[in-house]
Amino acid sequence: MLDLRQLRYFVAVAEAEHVGRAADRLRMSQSPLSRQIAQLEKSLGLTLFERSQQRIRLTSDGRVFLTEARALLRHADRLENLGRRLGRGEEGGLCIGYVADAIHTGILPTALRALREERPEIHVALYDQESTEQFEGLRQRSLDIALVRTPPPEDDPDLKAYPLLTDPLLLALPASHLLAAQEKLMPDDVNGQPWIAVGDSQDQGWRDTFVTSCLAYGFTPDIRLDAADPLTALGLVASGLGLALVQRSMVRGMVEGIVVRELPWYGGAVQLWAAWHRVDLRPVVASFRETVLAGQGATCTEANTAVSDR
Repeated sequence: MLDLRQLRYFVAVAEAEHVGRAADRLRMSQSPLSRQIAQLEKSLGLTLFERSQQRIRLTSDGRVFLTEARALLRHADRLENLGRRLGRGEEGGLCIGYVADAIHTGILPTALRALREERPEIHVALYDQESTEQFEGLRQRSLDIALVRTPPPEDDPDLKAYPLLTDPLLLALPASHLLAAQEKLMPDDVNGQPWIAVGDSQDQGWRDTFVTSCLAYGFTPDIRLDAADPLTALGLVASGLGLALVQRSMVRGMVEGIVVRELPWYGGAVQLWAAWHRVDLRPVVASFRETVLAGQGATCTEANTAVSDR
């Protein structure tokens, strides 16, 4: 069985890439720390580090093990915190996974504000994670609710989901652009224009997906720049570097130097879903879930379909 203490030692050494510095951080002697790492490697039958006189480096197996060790330690910390709160007679905290869209659409802040007003004693921990990580967190019970772009499969034996909103994509273009004077824009108008493609960390093929969607609606983008997120894209648009498709919720406040146009013929949108485990262990989880669902569609167009058995 894994020793959590040894895992903490391993993470400290891996991050410092030096046993001495890790020992100083852990406030222990170097020799006992080296022995603990050696014992961990022996018990696993795995070489975690490549050692030299100056420093030690993780092996390829060690890098994989580090990722999982960090996840396990985070879960252990949350579990310990929950146990202490339950031991004090409290209902425990809420562990919420989310994607950035849950913030700028207002869904998560609105739900948290309602929770704070009703239950100010509840501790909330927020985790910015991709959908797959959140689903795993729900299954391991390290997350209580997940706010994701894509739902789990309808036949998932453990998880349920419900759509919160659909956030339409709008065209953002520089205020100085010739097309900015036109109220209605058609595919031919934007065909071949310089574009800024907005990345999607949850879709490794996001660039191809973007180009394919453009072709489907009758225009070909001349992609000049890639932006990691919508805010970056808006900044690039404001600088006159190209056009971009950005969620409606991102342009509510408007950015100086940008003009926004709806494209009725373009059906692109970003969806937001709530997902949770089928078995509720604590009433506070069910209560917060209902708060989230009650606030659906507050800022964008509500989704039209739902996973049954809410």
